[in-house]
Amino acid sequence: MNKLTVDDLYPLETYARLRPEFRERVMEHKAHRRLSLGKHLSLLFEDRLTMHYQVQEMLRAERIFEPADIEAELAAYNPLIPDGSNWKATLSIEYPDPDERRVALERLVGVEDRIWVQVADGPVIFGIADEDLERSTECKTSAVHFLRFELPPGSVKALRAGAALAVGVDHPQLKLRADDVPQTLHESLLADLH
Repeated sequence: MNKLTVDDLYPLETYARLRPEFRERVMEHKAHRRLSLGKHLSLLFEDRLTMHYQVQEMLRAERIFEPADIEAELAAYNPLIPDGSNWKATLSIEYPDPDERRVALERLVGVEDRIWVQVADGPVIFGIADEDLERSTECKTSAVHFLRFELPPGSVKALRAGAALAVGVDHPQLKLRADDVPQTLHESLLADLH
């Protein structure tokens, strides 16, 4: 997939004008790229549009306009755009109650390494977590992780032929399997692959 460049970005004043419409389009797009895993985990499969929005929002929030700082934002977010042989996703562990969240994050240490995808009856493909920096300790995991699922050519071919996609969690404290990946997500993920 094409990485974002400075030329893809809106200047701050232009973005301020376009933001409501752009945000609405991105939120609709994200709705088709999100998958809930049980009540408290979700995956948002990132792509060029979701990262474009993220960069624009960071530039806006931080009032970033210096070229070197813009390049730094692009360097931080471009790795989250799929490369054509993989999917990249943000894993969120969501507990509204702070005490319940603290207990869950302690109980789920290492969950980020136990999220998987499977095409038909092919191999289970575990996500590679947090390649940019470590987000967990021995005592607790983070509420947000970034995952890369590297798909072998056979899995890509099977998906293109209409094979089913399952996503799950295989952690000692949490075992989940989602066999009902929505068709809109399935189609959107196919677009990320060469």
